[in-house]
Amino acid sequence: MTKAIRRIGLLTGGGDAPGLNAVIRAVVKTAVRQYGLTVIGFQNGFGGLIKNQAREMGENDVAGILPRGGTILGTTNRDNPFHYPVLKGGEMAFVDVSDRVFENISIHEVDALIVIGGDGSLSIARELHEKGLNVVGVPKTIDNDLSATDQTFGFDTALTTATEALDKLHTTAESHHRVMVLEVMGRYAGWIALAAGIAGGADVILIPEIPFDINKVIEKVNQRSASNKKFSIIVVAEGAKPQDGDVVVQRMVEGSFEPVRLGGIGNVVAKQIEDLTDKESRVTVLGHLQRGGSPTAFDRILATRYGVAAVNLIMDGKYGHMVSLQGIDITSVPLGNAVGELRKVPLDNHLVLTARQLGISFGV
Repeated sequence: MTKAIRRIGLLTGGGDAPGLNAVIRAVVKTAVRQYGLTVIGFQNGFGGLIKNQAREMGENDVAGILPRGGTILGTTNRDNPFHYPVLKGGEMAFVDVSDRVFENISIHEVDALIVIGGDGSLSIARELHEKGLNVVGVPKTIDNDLSATDQTFGFDTALTTATEALDKLHTTAESHHRVMVLEVMGRYAGWIALAAGIAGGADVILIPEIPFDINKVIEKVNQRSASNKKFSIIVVAEGAKPQDGDVVVQRMVEGSFEPVRLGGIGNVVAKQIEDLTDKESRVTVLGHLQRGGSPTAFDRILATRYGVAAVNLIMDGKYGHMVSLQGIDITSVPLGNAVGELRKVPLDNHLVLTARQLGISFGV
């Protein structure tokens, strides 16, 4: 006989994204109002599960958080319970402390756990489920690179931030007759760069899926100059790379879900443009501005729908699944499908085709 669900756990893992609080609010309100459940929030990602940092959450705890960015539970890119850093003999080693997770879940009498995160957090969720924990996932990443959902919450807000930045860069670029390079996030997927480039009127968009030739970028800049357009706007994804080169790595962070930290390709492109043309070039790296701020209406609604659906999945006993947006419908997919591969931009994607027809260069 299936055990009755009375208490559910909740955590936010990985990088923050606008809309996390909207999911938390939806989970708590649905669990309490619809099903009469108790919700236990684990703080600071999987670290809260390992260190037993938790608190009961009621409707008063989530009042007013819908428009707030960040996460009231806290989050981290570290603390993988299957690869946890500890000091042994003065040296750092990585050990499996997943048993602690089950001990703390038992202490709080949690019957099922909702993990809100990207591919790193959801991979851990899948491992915990395979070890016997009742887990449901909610897809979160501004990069929009989870393959089993049409869109993740946080992406629309990051896209809006990038588009607003391009609107501002246009005016200063035109005034000074400069080439403005905007570097955006996205890791190994070009969704933010592609969509923002179209929405913000970029002349060149460089994405990881289409390795670029800097000479083709120069060609586009010179074409605009010859047409009496004395400035150019270039959007480059942090994971973009030249045809004969590799991604630019800013630094490595051992023990993180995402140990490779990309960054710096914008400066590389801008310097090459200055070296090969008579154009002044400037670089703006949006960085964590894309993660911050109040979520857009789209992200608030999507995050809310995800939160409600996650609780419903638990009550339906569909553990080991992630809620997913398919078209306009919220459905679910196995966690294994959700983290199997990154959702990259297909070369025949309608946005790529639209950009090409507008005359936007991809550096090829």
